[in-house]
Amino acid sequence: MDINKILTPAAVFAGSTVVLLAARAFAFKLLHRWAGSTETKADDIVIKSLKTPSILWCIALGLYAGILFSDLAEKHIDYISKVIHVIIIFSITIAAANLAGRVFRGYIQKSNLPIPTTGLAFAILKGAIIVIGILIILSVLGISITPLITALGVGGLAVALALQDTLANLFAGIHILVERSVRIGDFIKLETGQEGYVDDITWRTTRIRMLPNNMVVIPNSKLSQSIVTNYFLPEKKMAIAMPISVSYSCDPENVEGILIDEAKKGIAGIPGLLAEPEPAVRFTGFGENSLDFSLICHVKEFVEQFAVQNELRKRIYRRFGEEGIEIPFPQRIVYMRQEKE
Repeated sequence: MDINKILTPAAVFAGSTVVLLAARAFAFKLLHRWAGSTETKADDIVIKSLKTPSILWCIALGLYAGILFSDLAEKHIDYISKVIHVIIIFSITIAAANLAGRVFRGYIQKSNLPIPTTGLAFAILKGAIIVIGILIILSVLGISITPLITALGVGGLAVALALQDTLANLFAGIHILVERSVRIGDFIKLETGQEGYVDDITWRTTRIRMLPNNMVVIPNSKLSQSIVTNYFLPEKKMAIAMPISVSYSCDPENVEGILIDEAKKGIAGIPGLLAEPEPAVRFTGFGENSLDFSLICHVKEFVEQFAVQNELRKRIYRRFGEEGIEIPFPQRIVYMRQEKE
C-alpha cells in the first residue's frame, strides 16, 4: 500500500479535528457568556450536556473529512464509515443521558419532590438511555441482538444465582420507590430501634441519617421486610401527649383550665406548635401519689416535639408556681409495730 494513501487522509483528519476543536472551544465560550446573561437555566443544562459529546462530533467530522481526501479501498472506507456512525450514535446517547439526567435533577430540585437527585431513580433513567444507545450501535454494526439475548438468557440464571443478594436489594429498592411507603426526606423508625431521616435510596442500600448526624446503612431487602414506622405518613403533622401529675389537693377542673391556657398561649410563641387541632387535656387516672393528666398538642413534624415539650414544661411549671398547684413527689407512710415484752 502506498504510504501517501495513508498520510494524506491522516493529515486531513488531524488538521480538520484540530480546527473543529478550536472552533468548538470558541463556540462554547460564546454560549457560556450568552447563557450567563439569561434568567432561565434551560440553556445552561443543554450546553453542559453537549460539552463532552461535541468532542466526539469533532472527531467524527475529522474522520469524514479524511475519507473525502483519501484514496483507500472501498472496504477500508466502509470500516471507517461504521466507526463514524458508532461515534455519532455513542455521542448522541451520552448527550441524551446527560440531558435527561440534568433535566430530572433540575425538575426534582425545583418541585421539592421527595426523590433523590442521585441514587436508584437517577441511575435507572440514565442506564435505560445508554442501553438503548448500545442496542442501536449493535444494529448498525450488523450484530444480531437475538443470539445475544439468547446467550444472556442462558447465562442469566447463573448470574442471578451468583448475584442473588445484589438483585434482591436492587428490586427491593425499586419496590420501595414505586410503593412510596418510605420516601426521601421521611423520618422513620426501624423495628430495631434506629430512627432518622431517609437520606438516599440507592440500588443496594437505603441510608438513614440519625438525629446525632450518624448514618445507618440498611440493605433494601432488609428494609422492605422490616416493620417501619413512618412519622411523615399520612402527613408530617402529629400529636404529642405530655404526662403531667399534680397533688391530690388540686382541683382537676382548675388544672385542666391552666394546661389548656398555657398551651394556647404557647401557639404564638413556640415554633412548631400548631393551633389546629386545638390542644386538649385528658384526666388519665389516679396515681399512687398524684392526679394524672395528659396534655395533647399537635406539632409540625416529629423532631419539633422535643423543643415544644421543653418550652411547654417550663411554662407550665412557672404557672403552677404562680397558682399554688403542687407537683407531688413519691411518698411512703411506714408504720412500725413494737412487740410487747
